[in-house]
Amino acid sequence: MAKTSPLEFLQQVRTEAGKVTWPTRRETAITTTMVFIMAILAAIFFLVADMIMNWGVGLLLGLSG
Repeated sequence: MAKTSPLEFLQQVRTEAGKVTWPTRRETAITTTMVFIMAILAAIFFLVADMIMNWGVGLLLGLSG
């Protein structure tokens, strides 16, 4: 592999960065909102699953009172 000079490397980086398609502000907002919604749904799911397992183990061990 041929060595490149630092100046040539920076020129290549600038060229490649120009090829990047950046998301619009709207796309970023929608994606961020979807991530928050999915995180909340996952938290609710695991809360319910934990409560069910806690109830089941308590029932199994006779600790439910």
